[in-house]
Amino acid sequence: MLNPKFSQEGWKAKNKHIDVAQLAQSIRSGDFVALSQGITLIESKLGSDSEKKNELLSTLFPHTGKSYRIGITGVPGVGKSTFIEQFGLTAIEKNHKVAVLSVDPSSAKSGGSILGDKTRMNELSKHPMAYVRPSASGQHLGGVAQRTRESMLLCEAAGFDFVIIETVGVGQSEIEAMQLTDFFLLLMLAGAGDELQGIKRGIMETADAIAITKADGKNVQNAKNAAQEYRRALHLMPPHEGDWIPKVGITSSLENKGMDEVIKWLYLYKDHCQNNGYWTQKRVGQASYWFNKHLQEQLLYKLQHHPELQRQLQNAKDEVTNLNLDPFRAADNLLRALRMDIS
Repeated sequence: MLNPKFSQEGWKAKNKHIDVAQLAQSIRSGDFVALSQGITLIESKLGSDSEKKNELLSTLFPHTGKSYRIGITGVPGVGKSTFIEQFGLTAIEKNHKVAVLSVDPSSAKSGGSILGDKTRMNELSKHPMAYVRPSASGQHLGGVAQRTRESMLLCEAAGFDFVIIETVGVGQSEIEAMQLTDFFLLLMLAGAGDELQGIKRGIMETADAIAITKADGKNVQNAKNAAQEYRRALHLMPPHEGDWIPKVGITSSLENKGMDEVIKWLYLYKDHCQNNGYWTQKRVGQASYWFNKHLQEQLLYKLQHHPELQRQLQNAKDEVTNLNLDPFRAADNLLRALRMDIS
């Protein structure tokens, strides 16, 4: 596993010499090395990097928003990485530049992460029209890493047509991944069994399309049967936002089957939502959601790093852990001390 504190001192020394304006220009020119350096800066937890991060994002933000944001998730063993590699290669054949931001789960014990997606997407990661960047989820929930949105914006500024977010896995907590993306694709296996129904329901209600993977060899008929079952199940669910009817199909990364159809879904969905105004509505919703998330993160950061606020926060924690005060009243008292009215 990778040490989450790996090379922080080395990065701090190197970062002193970063010219943000030059870095932004290099990212816009499509320089992959600069893009990686920019994402590393964005992901840095050093307080000294905060100003440069904000400067970089502010400089690049006017050049974002043109990429197609695609979220891809799926049940364990569904083959997300192999699917994304074949999908990415198919998109490149159609002259699309593809960026993949994959999120690997972090160890709750050590905080480390394997970050093996470049190995699993070996052919795609080496292609000159593709960029693959794995990140650790850390303690961040929602299927994405804490800085996935900012990393996505850097990829957009670098001129990628498709920016793919590969989530940690499928579940009810993938809401943030959906709030990041324009099109959300759910990968499923044939014959997964009723034991998965509890986690499928919530994600199926928000999926824009479902692709049954590994539809090759003797599994083709099973995949077709599963696709039909999911089509029927979707009819029993609430109407999809934007009046879109979710698509269902079968795919095989091994045989490069179904990838053209998935790309066709993307075109159809974008045309449909742009025509009825939902595309703009969804982008506005994304911006609003992430403004609120960033504001919460910044407020918490200030609370945890300002010396006086940190002292008051520790006092409140001590009151709770010593069972002198319930956590609700302790939090309210702390906010009153900060002169923040939450009533």
